[in-house]
This record gives sequence, C-alpha cells and structure tokens, in this order.
Amino acid sequence: MAEVLKSTDRGLYCEAGDFYIDPWRPVDRAVITHAHSDHARWGMGSYLTADRGVNVLRRRVGEEAKIRGIPYGTTETVNGVRVTLYPAGHILGSAQVLVEQNGERWVVSGDYKTESDPTCDSFEPVPCHVFITECTFGLPIYHWRPDGEVFSEINAWWTANQAAGRASLLMGYALGKCQRALAGINSEIGPICVHGSIQPFNDNYREAGIALPATYRVGDLDRNFDYSRALILAPPSAEGTTWTRRFGAYSTAFMSGWMSIRGARRRRSVDRGFVLSDHVDWPSLLATIAASGAERVLATHGHTATLVRHLRELGMDADVLGTPWEERDAVETEEIAEP
Repeated sequence: MAEVLKSTDRGLYCEAGDFYIDPWRPVDRAVITHAHSDHARWGMGSYLTADRGVNVLRRRVGEEAKIRGIPYGTTETVNGVRVTLYPAGHILGSAQVLVEQNGERWVVSGDYKTESDPTCDSFEPVPCHVFITECTFGLPIYHWRPDGEVFSEINAWWTANQAAGRASLLMGYALGKCQRALAGINSEIGPICVHGSIQPFNDNYREAGIALPATYRVGDLDRNFDYSRALILAPPSAEGTTWTRRFGAYSTAFMSGWMSIRGARRRRSVDRGFVLSDHVDWPSLLATIAASGAERVLATHGHTATLVRHLRELGMDADVLGTPWEERDAVETEEIAEP
C-alpha cells in the first residue's frame, strides 16, 4: 500500500499534493480539520477548510489569513491529488479529510463525535483504505450518556443554585462546548451571561444559522447586576480570577468527558462535573472504525497504545501515528486548555 500521507516535523504531509493536514509549524498549504488551537495554527501560507468553519477559523488565525472554504462533499484537486471534506460532528465547520491518490483512499478524522448535535453538521462515515483516527477517549471506561440527561442535570443544578441565592458558573471550552451547552439547556430558567472570549464565537454560530438563546457579555453588564439567578459560561482559565468576584456567591461546574473520572473533578476543584464531550467514546470509536471498512488504522491524539493493542487483538492492521500532542498529560487536552 502506497504511503499517501506521512508524519513529518511540520505535520501530516501529502508529498504528491504538497500540502499538510493540521500542521503545527508554518507551511505553504494547510488543510484544516477544525479551528481548535491544537489543529489550527497561525502563520500558514494558505488554509483550506470547510466553508461552515471559515469564520471561526479566521477568528483563530487572524483576519489577514488567506482562507478558502469549500462545501462538504466537494472535491478539490491539488497537484493531481483529490481532497474532499466530510462532516466530523465535532464543532461548527469540523471536517474529516479524504485524500485520494492512485486509487488509495486515506481519511484523516480530525476530532469527531457521532452523537447528534444541533450546533454542527452530523458525522458521516467515509469508506477508506486507511483511517487516521483520533482517540482522545480511547479507553473502554468511556461511555457517554444521552445529551438530554446531561442537560437536565445542568438545568437542575442551575435551578438549585437560584433557590440558594447563588450564581451558576459553568466552565467549558469557549469554542464548541459552550455553544453546544447553550443549545441544550433550558434558557427560560434565567439570564445567561458569558465571558468575553465566548461571545464572539456565539456570534459566529448565529451567523451560520445555529439557533442559540440570548447571551449577555459579562463585561457589558452593570457592575451592580444581580447574578444570583444567572448561568455564567466561561473558559476554565477564568476560575479563581478577579473576573469572578463580581458574581458574589456562586457554584462552579465543569463540562468535559474527563468529568467521568473522579480524580479529574477533584483536580479542577469544582462543585459539579458534567460529562459532556465533543469526542467519540469507546463504543462509538470502535463502531466508526468498523464502518470505515479500513484495511489499516493509524491512531493519534489520545490513548493510542490501548486502541492499537485492542485492534491488533481483533486481527486488524493498526499502528500509532505520533504527534507532539501525544506527550501531553491526558487531562490537559483541548477540552480543558484555553483556545
């Protein structure tokens, strides 16, 4: 089997097409799966991404960046190599990248989830010969509950805080996670306020036709605003800063797949942990690999060794595809890190 893509010190490279997928160092041509900071970096000569994600990518890499968006399912030919983007279901504009050369079909998943999510296009399985898959939660212990149950828990926590006269500070990734929460919670419970880093992404989602409830930027509110009935969305870095002093008494919570691990909640020092992830859990990961029909699987971004060992036990051809991000501690991945 020909090596259509290979790992280099700048990122995943297609030599025949002379482009990189989610490069971590500056290159001339970059194909970007989505706008999270460990996949989309500043300084590329040009960016190709799904048209649904152009605005959030531009907010990430700068207004001056040369970005071109193409619709899902549209094929671009780059130096004779075919490139097609398909929905990944991770965040707005997230894409899987299908690379075709001489009859070989390689798919790079980027980050993805298979659950339905009103804030982004649903994941589509793409048949391929080689599947390069993320496995952030690539352990058998990770099984997600239905979203509706999680949002009901958030609503109940918010309501209980109101009764106790406390504000509700709910933390999560500014791009993707907070918009998903906004689309799922009961906005009639009370006012919804957001950190300044979240509101611009809310605007991008609304511009893309995603229905979100009204949100108020904390910095725009009067200093005497009563937050005791409010839900306040913020990135994790806001906790413990002077920004939170204006809220008076408040309860803290964190949204992440990592909240299924008891120790992760303790390390975050929050009152509640809500298990809400924008990545596939273990059963969905295995189901997606099977649906791809891939003859070879390369695992990256997460618990790669565990997934590869399991696939090999099933008789599959599987290997680890290392990146600089593999060296990071598991609980410090993009769901917790700042954008």
